[in-house]
This record gives sequence, structure tokens and C-alpha cells, in this order.
Amino acid sequence: MPKTSSAKTVRFSAKLLFQFRIVDDGKPGVMRMCEERIVVLRAETARKALTMAKQRGKRAEHRYRNDHGGMVHFEFVGILDLLHLGIECDEDEVWYDITQRKLPMERAAAILPPERVLSAIRNGP
Repeated sequence: MPKTSSAKTVRFSAKLLFQFRIVDDGKPGVMRMCEERIVVLRAETARKALTMAKQRGKRAEHRYRNDHGGMVHFEFVGILDLLHLGIECDEDEVWYDITQRKLPMERAAAILPPERVLSAIRNGP
């Protein structure tokens, strides 16, 4: 009889870092646009989730020519953070940071960006 895994999978969230490395005239620039991508994973352990996140990052790599003829390399840099999304998280939560801030409610106008500059509002749909 085949063995079945009785290990329970739990949710993790990984923040992946990618870079757009553009090569013009044979030289890549020093300052590079980057993407931070958050993905949700199910795994038995944090170590397995980390392995899965790294594999996902490597699979996302690609390259193409831009409008100026330069080669753009979209490259996986690594994992910025890995969170266990435990019982403290609702099912629709994918990320959280716990930080200490000085008087956040009183300083909300200074801390929070105007709604018009939130990415989804600014860029549509």
C-alpha cells in the first residue's frame, strides 16, 4: 500500500524581488527598476515554502527587446521575506507588517498617501 502524507499544509506569503536589467551598448545600468511581488503558497513547512517561492521566482524570469533595441532581462533577485499566515490572518489576507510608529492616528494625514496616488486608482481600471 502506498504511503500517503499526513502532513498538513499551511499558508505562507513570500515577497519576491525582481529586477529589470537593461543592457544598452553592452552595458547594464547601475540603477534598475525593480518589482516586489507577493505570492501566497501552501506548504508543510517554512523551508518547503521558501523552496517553492524560489522556484516560482526563477520560473518568472524572461527577457525581451525594448523599443530602443536594448535587451531587457527580467531577473529574480531573491526572497525579501516569508510569512506564515497563521490563525491570526483571515483567508483573504496575503501580507502583513507589524511596525512601531509615532502617533499614527494623529499623523494619518502625513503617513497615508492621498487616495488618488494609490496604484490601482492611479493606473486604473
